[in-house]
Amino acid sequence: MGRGKIEIKRIENTTSRQVTFCKRRNGLLKKAYELSVLCEAEIALIVFSARGRLYEYASNSTRTTIDRYKKASASASGSAPAIDVNSQQYFQQESAKLRHQIQSLQNANRNLMGESVGNLTLKELKSLENRLDKGIGRIRAKKHELLFAEIEYMQKLEVDLQSENMYLRAKVADAERLALAAPPPAPGGAELEVLPTFDARSYYHHQAVNMLQDAAAASSSSRYSQSSQAAAATTALHLGYQIKGSQVPTELIDR
Repeated sequence: MGRGKIEIKRIENTTSRQVTFCKRRNGLLKKAYELSVLCEAEIALIVFSARGRLYEYASNSTRTTIDRYKKASASASGSAPAIDVNSQQYFQQESAKLRHQIQSLQNANRNLMGESVGNLTLKELKSLENRLDKGIGRIRAKKHELLFAEIEYMQKLEVDLQSENMYLRAKVADAERLALAAPPPAPGGAELEVLPTFDARSYYHHQAVNMLQDAAAASSSSRYSQSSQAAAATTALHLGYQIKGSQVPTELIDR
């Protein structure tokens, strides 16, 4: 006697439903495996339970099989070639727009440099002239701004240097005033005496005066020596003898 036919409908009992899911899932995975082995079929099986848990089986790779399915489905429907053609046309149009923009910018740069202006109309030349005037105005304004900033910086630096100079002058004046007000150093002290300033004119003047004084003294001494010798000789003649070491003039002896 065979089994009775089971009615296919949702199982209301949660436990019975879970048990039935596990049994039939395993049977389905087994059948998929057998089919791939027996018939060399590429199979990808994906199952999600009621709780969202994933179960899968693939004879090769699930992702590879899905990509193959997408390509086959697109080829069968004929929508893929249309999509590819539209994409290609879109990118070609965008590329042409970009090339046109690049060419326009290059021409504009050459015109600003004064090149390739022979093909421009009067209106285009006036527009170019206005652009150049505006650009020159902005450049001059920026240059003046930088110059004013530099001048302001230099003026501030000058004020700072003057203040520093005045401060140093005040310090020097204080040091000189303290040096003048300080008492003279004690004898034998460790402090060094300040040497007088060398005056060349005074030095040579004193030297000349000293030399003249020495010469006058030497001349006076010589005259005094000669007069002394003469007096001594006269005395010796009167006394009747000659002083040792003195030579009496012969004219005095004759007398």
